[in-house]
Amino acid sequence: MSLPDLSDTPLSRIIPELERRLHSADTVAFLILDPDLCRGAYAGERLSLDEKRYLCRSWRSWNDLALELDCRLLTPERYDERRLLLRMEKLRHDRTFHREEREEKYDPRSTFARIRKNEEPAFYLPYFRALKRLRVENRERILALGPNRGDELEPIVSSGFQGEILGIDLNEAALREAKRRFGSLLRTCVHDLNRLEELPPERFDLILSIGTLQSPDIELKPFLMHLVQERLTPGGAILLGWPNARWRDGELLYGARPRHYPFSELSLVIKDLFWIKKYLQQHKFRVVITGREYLFLEATRIGMRNEE
Repeated sequence: MSLPDLSDTPLSRIIPELERRLHSADTVAFLILDPDLCRGAYAGERLSLDEKRYLCRSWRSWNDLALELDCRLLTPERYDERRLLLRMEKLRHDRTFHREEREEKYDPRSTFARIRKNEEPAFYLPYFRALKRLRVENRERILALGPNRGDELEPIVSSGFQGEILGIDLNEAALREAKRRFGSLLRTCVHDLNRLEELPPERFDLILSIGTLQSPDIELKPFLMHLVQERLTPGGAILLGWPNARWRDGELLYGARPRHYPFSELSLVIKDLFWIKKYLQQHKFRVVITGREYLFLEATRIGMRNEE
């Protein structure tokens, strides 16, 4: 079977062609113009080489298309002087921790335990930059809510932080692993986050919660009010994170998908972010929201923000 040549094909025709082929095959192969020849050109610009016309498209464009089609790109092969052989492979839907039973999701033996967020640039870079803006290395006491085995604590410790972190989580096995990793810097507490008022009154100059506020078990509004009013020092800061992505078959895929939705749906996280930002601004915080696959909300007291 001859390979389809998509080196001069508009996207509106590429998509149905690939969807048709993926309907009956796990992998599709086709020819494209070498994206290195299109450096500086925008997607869809025409390029003439040796009296033949091509349509430019970058590696990022091809990768975005693969992700939108629930595929991954495989390593390309040289086909001729101008073109490459590119293959897309379907991602398996059964290889995801999102489908595991609630009791198993965060077990040390679960699929989730294989994930290393700090090795994904889309998570690590915006998170690390937020920590630097908040001058995490100068903080003395940090409250980490739902840290599991402590992956999000690694950049804090590597920054030179020498204070104390209190990690609160319901997963006792994961907290033991976090304690093993961070030793005397970390104090742990097995407790329900919805019942923080039962714990001794302590205040912290940074409150950190990454990937826990989207849980249906968290009563967001009273939870956040308690943190601001009872757990934060006058000059304290807050860093909250929401996954706007899903993990499947070894890949971090943009766009969270609520249960029973076949597409990314952002209204719930936007609603939560809007309410949190408004509430914090009413309490004299400066609020910044960054990120992509993970959304990060930074809040610092107006008049007490560290100089950049």
